[in-house]
Amino acid sequence: MSGLFEMLNKINKKPGMYIGRASASDLFMFIVGYRTAREELGVEPTEKEMKFYGDFQPWLQKRYEVSTSGSWARIIEFYTNNEERAFYRFYELLDEFLQRDSHSEVAQVKEKVGNVKTG
Repeated sequence: MSGLFEMLNKINKKPGMYIGRASASDLFMFIVGYRTAREELGVEPTEKEMKFYGDFQPWLQKRYEVSTSGSWARIIEFYTNNEERAFYRFYELLDEFLQRDSHSEVAQVKEKVGNVKTG
């Protein structure tokens, strides 16, 4: 079984094959269903997947400076005014979100290494 990010890569390449069309709302619903199906099968999400599920929405709300009960798909659609553009914008934002994690990890490592006293 593919992990979430492998599925997202496949969907990005061929949205029509997986979700019918390039739509942020349809992608959102696919992810909800995908997560539910994996939970029903007893497949544990990875740490990276859990960060996405728990942190992407709040990160996006902070990035756009909005407070809403609407989904991340609706937020992106609001700022792109188009479902298809919102679909592709999601992937740009996902990359930014994931890079944020890698940058913070690098900063933590540098901080730890900087605190180590040598010779």
